[in-house]
Order: sequence, then structure tokens, then C-alpha cells
Amino acid sequence: MTTPPDTAPAPEELVAPAVGDVPAEEANVWTEPLAAAEGAAAPALPAPAQEQAPAGEPGMAEEPESAGEEDPGSAGEAETDAQDAGEGGEGGESAVRRDAREFGAFARTGGWTFALKVARSVRPGGAPAGQADEPEPKVSAKEFARLAGCSAERVMRFWRAWDRAADDGVVPVFEALSPGVDIDLPDADVWLGYYTSRSSADSTRGQAISAVAEAEGIRPTKALEVAENPTALRAAILADPGTAQAARHALLDRLEDDPELAEELAKDIARTGELSKTVASAARVASSVEFVRDVIDSGEMTTPSGERVPAPEHVVTEAKQHLALIEGLDAEDEAPYVADAQKTMRTLVAEAVESDPQLRAHERRSRFQGKVRKAAKAFEELTLDDAADIYEEELLEQLETLQRAITDCIAELRASAQAEEPVRDGDDRGE
Repeated sequence: MTTPPDTAPAPEELVAPAVGDVPAEEANVWTEPLAAAEGAAAPALPAPAQEQAPAGEPGMAEEPESAGEEDPGSAGEAETDAQDAGEGGEGGESAVRRDAREFGAFARTGGWTFALKVARSVRPGGAPAGQADEPEPKVSAKEFARLAGCSAERVMRFWRAWDRAADDGVVPVFEALSPGVDIDLPDADVWLGYYTSRSSADSTRGQAISAVAEAEGIRPTKALEVAENPTALRAAILADPGTAQAARHALLDRLEDDPELAEELAKDIARTGELSKTVASAARVASSVEFVRDVIDSGEMTTPSGERVPAPEHVVTEAKQHLALIEGLDAEDEAPYVADAQKTMRTLVAEAVESDPQLRAHERRSRFQGKVRKAAKAFEELTLDDAADIYEEELLEQLETLQRAITDCIAELRASAQAEEPVRDGDDRGE
């Protein structure tokens, strides 16, 4: 760099020795700026590495020792010191070292690094009147956010994360912290359990979502993000079969604890024609499978009259074979085989009832009693408040026919009972 024509020559002690007739720019001659010539204080700049001023001269670097006298192993330290001097100035920390130190602190502690800055400097609402005269009182979240150039809401998310951790004893309480004072911080992995970047996490709904997310082994922020954007959830369900399956399983798990949702879902299915038919068909298949499975699990069978009686061994064995076949089928092939299995099992049950005289008599009696009870209940539910409007000749004839059938039935039952009494008396006397 050449000297401007209107600038006085630099002081002799600031000029490196000339090298032959090489111009000043090629000889790396340092020239004092114009401001220095006019009396202004010139900044202290390091001399080029290849230039060394004589020892003791002001403003010049000390002359290094000769190569022969240099301490072994100090080459690396000298290079680092030179970098420190060039980047951070004399006695200061280099920018590279400072960045590395701050990066290491954040890598070890993660968000705790920034949460500490908030926790030790922020008191929501600002410092009380009695503490306003402290050397450096804490400020409100709004003021801290203004100084930081961000929103108060973001500041409070860090504040609340520290508060939750303090409740668990992971970090000190706010009152034990002072502005500018560092403390030992937990590991970075612990931070994820207390901080959420979503404001909805503080609501009752958000806390419930976060709790379930943790129980499922996922980060609460993921679940909260989905809950805040139902349209995105709908798009994922419509586009991705895997997401639709996950949603289906979640709905089924929720139906047990949410009767209102179950009722609404049932109504939606009933209003959809094709879907209601599919549900009815699936219900029949499930009922048939349950009929076969019940024989295996309980060891009992249900007779045509609805009575529960022990199932013979061959009936249980047949049920196991059918169930094994059904479980090995695909869903689309299941329905016809299930219907055939149920039909076969009903036939086996009926044959078992007929082959056992005692069971057959019990079954006939139960069936008859069931029909009588059903008819009696139907008549009990009849009301004759508007008999004049109900009367029809054909209806009256049907009732008279029914009355004669009931009378004949009663007479038959009484005759059978009287015929059995002498036999029972004879059996008693024989005993």
C-alpha cells in the first residue's frame, strides 16, 4: 500500500525495513492511516507474520527466538497463540474458541442453556416494589422479550418449562437464581420432557394429549401439532391407508370411554346405506364365530330353546376344527365358511339334545314354557281403552279360536298330570 501524497511519512519505528528496491506495497510496509497523521489514535494492528520488529521497540511484536533455541513441542502452541492474537486480540478469547465453547455448552445441556437465561432474569410481572433497587432486578417477560427481539409468549414457554422442572426437583427454583449467575444444568435429553414449543400444551386439553403421547412413547409436540391441525390429519387419513388404520384403531379404543362418540358413529353408519349393509353382514359373521368359539371356551352349548347345557366332547372337538379353519382364512373368504360352521354346530347341538332322553324332555318343556310366557306377555301388554275403535268381527273370531286352543291346552295338561299321579304314588309305595 503506497503512501498518499498528502500524508506525512510514517514514524520510523512503525515501518518495516526496506527490502532492496521493492515498492512499499510489495515489501509489506505498514503505513499509518490518514487519521493517525492528523493526531487521531490509530488502532493497534498486528504486524504481518513474516515481519518481526526488534525486541523492545514500541508497537512491534517481539523478535522470536532462533529455531535452534525454540522449545520442542511448542510449535502448535505458538500457532494457536498466533490465531488467538489475530482473532481475539491480546489477552482476549478468539471467536473460534468462544463459538466452540458455547456450542459445547449447548450440546451438553440443550434448551436448558436458554431456559436458564430466562429463569434467572425473568419474573412474570416484573420485580416487586421492594426489590426494584437491587443491583440488577429481574424484568417482566414482556420486557425480556423486547430486549431479546422475540415474543413474550416464547419467553414464557421457556419459563414454564423451567417451572415444571423445578417442581420435579430437576433444577433450582427461580428464587435461588440471580441474573448472570451460571449453574450446572441437566443433560439435553431431559429438556424434551419439560419443554413444548406449542402454547396449546398448557391447556387442559393439551395436557391430556401430552400425557397420552408420553404413554404411547412419542414426543408430546408431535401429538399437539396433529391436534391443532385437523385438516392435515384428515388429508393424511384420506391419502394413506396406514394412517387410516391407525385412526381406526384409535377410534375403537376411544369408543369404550366415549358413549357419545359411539352413538354418533353408529348413527353415521346407519345413515350410510352400503356401509350399514356391510356392518350388518360383519355383525352376522362375528356372531357366528362367537357361537362356535363359545362352545370351546365355556364347554357348554346353547340349545334351540336357549338353555345352556354341557356340550358333549365330540361337539367341542368339531367346534375347534371349524374355528381353526376360519382363523386361517382371509377376510373376504371368511363369511361363507363361518355360516357353514354355525349351521354344522347347530345341527350337532340338536342331535345331541335328541340323543339324550332326559335332555330332550327338558328341551321340550323349556320350549313350551317359553312360548306360553311369550304369549302371556303379549296379552299383558294389550290395552282395551279404545275397544270400540278396535272391534272387528274377524279379530273377534281369531280371539275366540285362540280361547278354545287355550282351553284345550289346559285340559290336556290337567289330564296328563292326573294320569301320572297313580304312577308316582306306586313308585312311592314301592320305595
